[in-house]
Amino acid sequence: MKRVLLLAYHFPPIGGAGVQRAVKFARYLPDFGFEPIVVTGPGQTGSRWAPRDASLAGEVGSVQIVRVDGPEPPQSTGVAARLERWGRRPAAWTAWWSKAAEAAIREHGRGVDAIVATMSPFAGAEAATRAGKALGVPVVLDLRDPWALDEMTAYPTRAHRGLEERSMERALAAADAVVMNTVEAAESLARRFPRFRRYRIRVIPNGYDADDFAGDAPQRSDDAFRIVHAGYLHTELASAGTVRRALRRTLGGGVPGVDVMTRSHVYLLRALERSGATGVELHLAGVAGAADQIETTVPIVEHGYLEHGKSIALMRSADLLFLPMQNLPLGRRATIVPGKTYEYLASERPILAALPDGDARDLLRGVSEAYVSRPDDVAALSDALVQLTERHASAGRTPDVERSLARYERRSLTADLASLLNELAP
Repeated sequence: MKRVLLLAYHFPPIGGAGVQRAVKFARYLPDFGFEPIVVTGPGQTGSRWAPRDASLAGEVGSVQIVRVDGPEPPQSTGVAARLERWGRRPAAWTAWWSKAAEAAIREHGRGVDAIVATMSPFAGAEAATRAGKALGVPVVLDLRDPWALDEMTAYPTRAHRGLEERSMERALAAADAVVMNTVEAAESLARRFPRFRRYRIRVIPNGYDADDFAGDAPQRSDDAFRIVHAGYLHTELASAGTVRRALRRTLGGGVPGVDVMTRSHVYLLRALERSGATGVELHLAGVAGAADQIETTVPIVEHGYLEHGKSIALMRSADLLFLPMQNLPLGRRATIVPGKTYEYLASERPILAALPDGDARDLLRGVSEAYVSRPDDVAALSDALVQLTERHASAGRTPDVERSLARYERRSLTADLASLLNELAP
């Protein structure tokens, strides 16, 4: 069996969407001839972006895990935060992770056949490529988000975005292969940096694990029309002050026409109030912030962060799953597909998707019991809700919808990664 070192800061007991990809790779790589060694951080949890989910630790069995001791990621504030942001000064934590990760890879990577670094944090890119060069083994950089090409990310000015793109280009060019998780992200990378047309760029999307959906769905005793949203609500990103938003537009720090507010429950609540639907409950599962607390007449059940298995059980109990994304100008394609999209599909429940143009919209268009609208189209969302709630009132819970999803099963996706590793380390 070959050996592969997997660099993944987000790893159990840390939970959340960013952990699933690394956990499933570590779990299934042995099925395809690769013994993984995981290099990760100290596993500190409790912050908004690092909730605790100890249940995931059991998924990786006897895989060797190397933990790098170090500080919890700090949240810079005030003058320090502005200096880091405007002066492009790396935070102390970023410098620590890059140095500590490289040292751990060099120490524990002797004799491995390849290195895979799944990111963010993006400081892992240089750590992996420097260590890979020293060890003489190929390096694959796996981007869970498209780094500087992510339209959700806002920079102080257009120049700052350009400098970050340049840093991204240098870091990726040092790797032997780059993995993006959507077709659009891969095409955007090749368009923005033509040199990558000559590189190995692979698309390995996020997905779902069939084992997570084994058995019957949970039974319910209530007759409410249950709408479920799982994951982060990005209300706080859209709640920046008017002056800050105007300055960002003027200086070109954000992608023109991006509306982050639609990637929240705000427009869904407006549609529910417009529809006049009764007997509706909105269930929110995920770490919520103060900005997510919105005054509304719609009954809301806040679950907070749920362990992964409990989150899936809640999805399978739903009458409708809500999938919102950021709004973009017509014709501009999003570079991401939210990770929960695939688990929503695997849950076999109806989906209300508020999506811009892009891979997510392409994926759901034509899918049975998926209702797709533009992210800010309250009228279309309201019409779908009227149709669905009326059907629920007359017929009860919608039967499960069988969907063909083998392409997005985690074992199949891990096979794609193993195939790439075999090309690089035959």
